[in-house]
Amino acid sequence: MKVAYVTTAHPVARNDDEREVALAAWLGAGIEGSPVAWDDPEADWASFDAAVVRSAWNYVDRRDEFLAWTRRAQAATRLFNPASVLEWNTDKTYLRELGVPIVPTHWAEPGGELPDWDEYVVKPTVSASARGVVRTADRQAAAGHVAKLAGEGHAVMVQPYIEAVEREGELSLMYFGGEFSHAVRRHPMLTGVAIDVDNRATLRDPDDDQFALAERVLATVKEPLLYARVDVVRMPDGEPVLMELELAEPYLFLRYELAAPDMFAQALAGLL
Repeated sequence: MKVAYVTTAHPVARNDDEREVALAAWLGAGIEGSPVAWDDPEADWASFDAAVVRSAWNYVDRRDEFLAWTRRAQAATRLFNPASVLEWNTDKTYLRELGVPIVPTHWAEPGGELPDWDEYVVKPTVSASARGVVRTADRQAAAGHVAKLAGEGHAVMVQPYIEAVEREGELSLMYFGGEFSHAVRRHPMLTGVAIDVDNRATLRDPDDDQFALAERVLATVKEPLLYARVDVVRMPDGEPVLMELELAEPYLFLRYELAAPDMFAQALAGLL
């Protein structure tokens, strides 16, 4: 079987340190994987048995173009995750539809009143790697960033900064083919502290309530998923809530769990 490992021609894809790990595991499962840029106009998607979106990390600035590509690719071959999932999941307004506990979120309008929180995290609903995200304790500054993002054509969400993340961290649970693989405690973003050998992600076993929340989140998605990453945090009262459900192009921490690459490959082979 021939499968396209979907990346981008943009230099951002140079940061993809999971590609070779994944391709080696795919080969072991009888899958010949080839890196192909989603934004390569010469790519022949029909020549592949499937295409797996991985490091298409420049989609944020070209979302409409990217979504048009997903529909074309899916018309030519099997696409993982499906185009409908990618469209839904690349705009964080999906959080309103899940019916599960999430980080408190204010869907902001320019000039509207913000909640009375100690610190604010203001972000566009279409974003990745904290692009366009501002953390501030200044309510006026938060409102100003809402206005700036809205003026640039973005829908905007505002959340309180969850200080407990700095102590406990954000837990990411990885799934392949609907089956749990592994979880890591991630270095908290927006702290101003660089990631180094002392604070990088580490393998963790989810607590029962964190695992239950992740399973509940995934149960809301009816389409078949090759991969999923569920990011959860604890509120100050200890309740686990969803930070994000990553179904488009998440980093999967394949290098952190020995069995993860093979599980990823077997899930892909099973779907094919």
